[in-house]
Amino acid sequence: MATVTSVASPLGPALVLPGLWTAADMQQRLGGVPLERILMVPPPGTATVEDVERVRRQTGRICELVDGILVEKPVGYYGSRIAVVLGHMIDGYLDTHDLGMTLGEAGTLEILSDIVRAADVAYIGWDRIPGEELPEEPVPDLVPDLAVEVLSKSHTPREMERKLREYFEAGVRLVWFIDPKAQTALVYTAPDQCSPVEQDGTLSGGDVLPGFEVPLKEVFERASRRQRRPENS
Repeated sequence: MATVTSVASPLGPALVLPGLWTAADMQQRLGGVPLERILMVPPPGTATVEDVERVRRQTGRICELVDGILVEKPVGYYGSRIAVVLGHMIDGYLDTHDLGMTLGEAGTLEILSDIVRAADVAYIGWDRIPGEELPEEPVPDLVPDLAVEVLSKSHTPREMERKLREYFEAGVRLVWFIDPKAQTALVYTAPDQCSPVEQDGTLSGGDVLPGFEVPLKEVFERASRRQRRPENS
């Protein structure tokens, strides 16, 4: 039987970790996340939801919380631009369909107990938001209806598989994985139900955003260059 060590956090209850954990063991548990994205302060296994906001406030780094470990969210300028474009498109839809609100890549949410995720774009229906107003706490206990993840070379397949499982376990109804390199997408309605969207395909909001459709090609075109306007506009 493996030896375990109880590690007390100043901000939360003691957590139990394998006593002989190595950095490689920790990396394996997190799905092969690159070590440069794993924060060592607070010590792995002791981080809390409060630490997510503390680190962001002190350093500007956006982190997710997994197994008491702070894992920095990879954000590149092109991926961020894609997220902004998609968020803008969804907001435009919501201007005429008052169904909920969107959050961007810094929108950290505690989707499960002590599990904090920050999708690049998150849509949350009003029925999931108490009083239809965004909570004041920096990491609210909210679950999005739609979570959009823009993939990067720092993401690993196993990391994203785990994130996908957690999203649906928490109650997310629709997940989009956007691949900027291939300019394609994967649309999930369950961890094992996936529909690929090719370069000339269309992203659809399905039952989550009824009637919302956007050509995937348009997303990448708008993300990559200035939008041309008619000369008389």
